[in-house]
Amino acid sequence: QQGVSRRSRLLALLLCYFLGVFGAHRFYVGKMGTGVLWLLTLGIFGLGWLVDLVLVAVGAFRDIEGRRVAAWGGA
Repeated sequence: QQGVSRRSRLLALLLCYFLGVFGAHRFYVGKMGTGVLWLLTLGIFGLGWLVDLVLVAVGAFRDIEGRRVAAWGGA
């Protein structure tokens, strides 16, 4: 699915920055499976968290429907 997610990029970025090793940003965008993986492995030992932080910051992170989380206030 192409397009922009209704979820807020700002909220995703804040969740990723402060609670990203626990997968909070992944739960927020609906990615429950990888959210649990992040929770159990502390963001895949910090590497997955760092990659996600960059992806969210540049607007390339995608939600469960494949849409980019790009709008700062949500769409």
